[in-house]
Order: sequence, then structure tokens, then C-alpha cells
Amino acid sequence: MSKSTAEIRQAFLDFFHSKGHQVVASSSLVPNNDPTLLFTNAGMNQFKDVFLGLDKRNYSRATTSQRYVRAGGKHNDLENVGYPARHHTFFEMLGNFSFGDYFKHDAIQFAWELLTGENWFALPKERLWVTVYETDDEAYEIWEKEVGIPRERIIRIGDNKGAPYASDNFWQMGDTGPCGPCTEIFYDHGDHIWGGPPGSPEEDGDRYIEIWNIVFMQFNRQADGTMEPLPKPSVDTGMGLERIAAVLQHVNSNYDIDLFRTLIEAVAKVTGATDLGNKSLRVIADHIRSCAFLVADGVLPSNENRGYVLRRIIRRAVRHGNMLGAKETFFY
Repeated sequence: MSKSTAEIRQAFLDFFHSKGHQVVASSSLVPNNDPTLLFTNAGMNQFKDVFLGLDKRNYSRATTSQRYVRAGGKHNDLENVGYPARHHTFFEMLGNFSFGDYFKHDAIQFAWELLTGENWFALPKERLWVTVYETDDEAYEIWEKEVGIPRERIIRIGDNKGAPYASDNFWQMGDTGPCGPCTEIFYDHGDHIWGGPPGSPEEDGDRYIEIWNIVFMQFNRQADGTMEPLPKPSVDTGMGLERIAAVLQHVNSNYDIDLFRTLIEAVAKVTGATDLGNKSLRVIADHIRSCAFLVADGVLPSNENRGYVLRRIIRRAVRHGNMLGAKETFFY
């Protein structure tokens, strides 16, 4: 019997709590310590000053299930949401963090144990592929020699976005701030689905899906592009809850997991739609989540900034309701 999304979230937090991590509540979708951000867009946002050595906590390991909204600013892809299998305005990111405590070895070993351990997610090892930053020999050797992944399933990714450190395997929160190389874990959904492994011409297909990004925070990027070493190397990881739920519930699309199925059925009932595969149902199911959590965190519709983004999300949801033939109020 597959785990529910709620059970998966709890299992992740329980695992890292058992490894000495403090379970920390999700921060607000409205960042309270970073005026450069429209919405919280990374699990490490609430820990940014800790990574920079400007703040201290009474713990050196943390784990969270962080709420995200991506519908404005740098990560704006609102008009795509509802059509691809994995684009959302609202989602949760499971994360574990080390503030100068453990680094690459333990971060990789923890991830492997949770994903493949019989008492945890028990994923088949042969379905997992990994990428590392091109020059990160240390991470490569940990995967190959300690974890035991065959070389053909470990892929080096260089600067593939037109500039130094501009890579799928070099993470940065913004133009400045904490950053570093990362290793990503991919799940192979099977050859019945089109797509190729990361780094291949077919990498945008739906067969090989990134499920976990493990960032090795080593630098603080300055406005002039220089990389200053952080006081203590740290770890910041993120695994999309909806993505790992799709894997563990044996579906390819996030919209087929339990919590989205429930929402889609509710939207169909209130709009009178009969085709549960209609993409407009997915749009509304996604948008009701982001709207509910944004309002809960104090954002109200307006003509500017966060309020304007919320208004756009509401308008798009209502437009798709009209496309389904809804005649009465339904988005509430």
C-alpha cells in the first residue's frame, strides 16, 4: 500500500529527526528578512543569515517542510501551471540543513538511506541516477566508491547556461548570497515514458525526474561576481513533496497524487465538469492552494507587489472555471 502525501512528509521529518536534526516549522510565504524576495523561494530563506554567519541557532542541523509560491519575479511561470506534469504555483519542499556540521559525505549518505532503506522509502536502487558539478570530484567519488552507484549513472554537469558557475549543478538563491555546487538525484520512471537522462538531448522528457537537490553551500557571491568562502561549509537540500509522492504512489504526474486527486474531484463537482482529465481542473486545483496559503500568510489582492500576483492567480483560476462552464461562484 502506497504512502499518502501526509505520511511521506512525516516520514521525511521523522527520518532526519532520528539523525539529530531539529524539526523547524515552515516559515511564512512572505519573507521577513530579505527585501529582495517577492515570496519564499527556498527552504534556506529562513536560515540565510545562519549560512552567512550573521545569526546563530541552538542547533546545527535542521529539517523542514517549507511552503513555496513561485508565481512572480525570477521564477514566474504562471501561464504554464496546470499543463506540464510538475509545474505549480504552490508546493512544499522537504529539506535538511547543516550549519557547519556535516558536509558532503553525510548529506549523500542520509539521502541514500532515506530513499532506498527498507524501513523508509525503499526505492529500487537501479532506478536512481545522480548528477554532480563538473569539477566536484569529491561528490563523484562518494557516489561511486561509497554508495556504489555505477559510473554510467553518475553524470557530470558543467556550466551549461552561458557563464561561469551558471549550471544546473551550481545553486544560487539570487544574483548575490550563499551558493555552491550541488548534486541532484533523479528517478527513472521507466522506458514506457519518453525522455533521456540529465545532460542528454532528451532530458526534458518525463522519464527521468529530479527528486532531490543537495546543495553544498561553500560561497557567498558578491555583487561583482566574486565568490567569498563562507565561514563554515554547510548543506542545504530540497526534495519536492509532490514529486516524491508521485514516485512513491506509482504515478508519473504530480496531479495524479492523492491530494491533487481530491482537489480535482472537488473542482469538477462544483463546476459541473465531467472530464477529470481536463487541464483547467488542474489549474484551479493548483491555484486554490496558493491562494489559500497566501491569504493565510497575510497577502490580500491588490494592484501591486505580492497582492497583484495573488490577484493574477485568482483571475486565472476564475477564467479556467468559466472555460469549464461554471455559472455560479466556485472559487472559495
